[in-house]
Amino acid sequence: MAPTASKLRAGAGLGALPQRALAQYLRLLRLYPVLTKAATSGILSALGNFLAQLIVKKREKENSQKLDVIGPLRYAIYGFFFTGPLSHFFYLFMEHWIPSEVPLAGVRRLLLDRLLFAPALLLLFFLTMNFLEGRDTAAVAVQIRRSFWPALRVNWQVWTPAQFVNINYVPLQFRVLFANLVSLFWYIYLASLGK
Repeated sequence: MAPTASKLRAGAGLGALPQRALAQYLRLLRLYPVLTKAATSGILSALGNFLAQLIVKKREKENSQKLDVIGPLRYAIYGFFFTGPLSHFFYLFMEHWIPSEVPLAGVRRLLLDRLLFAPALLLLFFLTMNFLEGRDTAAVAVQIRRSFWPALRVNWQVWTPAQFVNINYVPLQFRVLFANLVSLFWYIYLASLGK
């Protein structure tokens, strides 16, 4: 009888895994909000770069099994040290500076995000990635001149609807996570610019 009960508990444990993971994530979010968001951003950024490499290899019908392991590491560094913490504090700042009671608060927050935060974060992305790749200043300037405006235009197209939903409907503690999930696709796009 004991082995059967043991199997039932083990089976129930597998089904409860997503609930336990969510409970653990919420606990970490409550205890260490910046660190949790930084780690989540780092992991999902690295995953986005890894997926971008797989897509590029498939598109170019490249048969080599070799992937650039440094690419995901660069994205993890960027996500951990910049995207996660900066987004955390930016969303808090928006809530404080433009409270929900202010007329058109959602639109004002969206404009602040799209016109100030998005260009600054994108520029920081290009600077950080080029620095981590060891490029010199002239190469960085060329990369930014070539890619910044096209990337910002696509950013506005992709992120404006996502950020509208994020700012207006996603609870504050989950906004960085929501943005990280959208970022999976965004980083695939940004990684494709580097090729």
